[in-house]
Amino acid sequence: MDSQTREELLKLFQSKLNRAMVYYLETCTRCGVCTTACHVYQSMPQAKYIPAYRAEIVRRIYKKYFKAQGTLWPSYGDAKELTEAALQELYDTAYSCTGCRRCMVYCPFGIDTQMIMSIAKLLLVGAHAEPEILTLLADTSIEKGRSLEFFKEGFLQGVKNLEQQVVAKWKMEAEGKTVIPVDVGGADLLYVALAGAHSIIPAAAVFNAAKENWTLSFFEAVNFGAFVGDPTRTKLILDRIVQEALRLKVKEVCICECGTAYRVMKQLSGRQPFKVSSVTEVHARYLREGRIRVRKDVFQGQVITYHDPCQIARNGGVLTEPRYILQQLAEDYREMAPDPRYNYCCGGGGGLVALGEDTLDFRMKSARVKAEQVRQTQATILATACENCHTQLSDLNKHYDLGVNVQFLTSMVADALDLS
Repeated sequence: MDSQTREELLKLFQSKLNRAMVYYLETCTRCGVCTTACHVYQSMPQAKYIPAYRAEIVRRIYKKYFKAQGTLWPSYGDAKELTEAALQELYDTAYSCTGCRRCMVYCPFGIDTQMIMSIAKLLLVGAHAEPEILTLLADTSIEKGRSLEFFKEGFLQGVKNLEQQVVAKWKMEAEGKTVIPVDVGGADLLYVALAGAHSIIPAAAVFNAAKENWTLSFFEAVNFGAFVGDPTRTKLILDRIVQEALRLKVKEVCICECGTAYRVMKQLSGRQPFKVSSVTEVHARYLREGRIRVRKDVFQGQVITYHDPCQIARNGGVLTEPRYILQQLAEDYREMAPDPRYNYCCGGGGGLVALGEDTLDFRMKSARVKAEQVRQTQATILATACENCHTQLSDLNKHYDLGVNVQFLTSMVADALDLS
């Protein structure tokens, strides 16, 4: 690595050194409490998967360039130079961590491994050593925001086709209104979906059943900038939705079943005149207020369990709402863990699912404890509220022969709607 590249990467490193980050880098006592908190280590007990070890990969570079003893006595504390070999080490540790933060809730000092891994990912982006597919997907999202007029006609035609499916399945008309409204100024709620009918059709059915004054976003919720760890791309993708919400003057932005999209919108959108909610929170609200009714007989005889998406539950605080919904749907609901805050990650976060077949073997091996957790419930339906989790859990279901039906919670609500 040439000196100019190193200096540029160290500037990126320094840009991350706020007070919280310095605390995380300075505080670890190697107590080992985090060791068994990590689902990867629990499934594959190797030292490189211990959260404290992951952090140490970044911490050694910090010691070398941002601590006096790293310059004067580099052997003290194992200070390490930033080299091509160090970048490979950063890649291996960053892309074997899902950012679930389970280790953080066990750590007596609250050290946030996900934040420390954000340094590793930013250095990889700066060195053009990140997974190329994630950057390409992020750039595609950004370009769509810049060239909306080019995409708009095709999008609107696709929505028209989806409207027919909503009407056919639920026999509902939106009382003379458009079944899937788009670009409606003054709507109470802006729904930001994923690409694909599975994210739009069930949600549309529920919104119409609740007589919601809603509109569908032109943009997909997923933020590949966050997956790849690029703050600039993350903000550009986020801002498309923020600006759309401001232009339409909506009261609430509802994020579909996408954990990272919800966390980014909730935590990074700043102070805005609209509320940010997950679709799970909105559906729970409809049920509590009597705006929709659901039938339990749809899932009669089924044993249902629920996987908490880390970015929605542990990192986003949405814990009671999915359980309230499932109380209305399930005759036999079983928890995976005594406390959902400590539930295991599915093993597909942090961009790993988006990398597809390249990470499949690792994802299956590293999530063995999650598969065992599911099996112990003896569930026949495994519900979740995140696209990444649904894909990963479906892969686990097949790999470990769990015999469950993996379902989106939104789809379950829509299928059980009582429209009588």
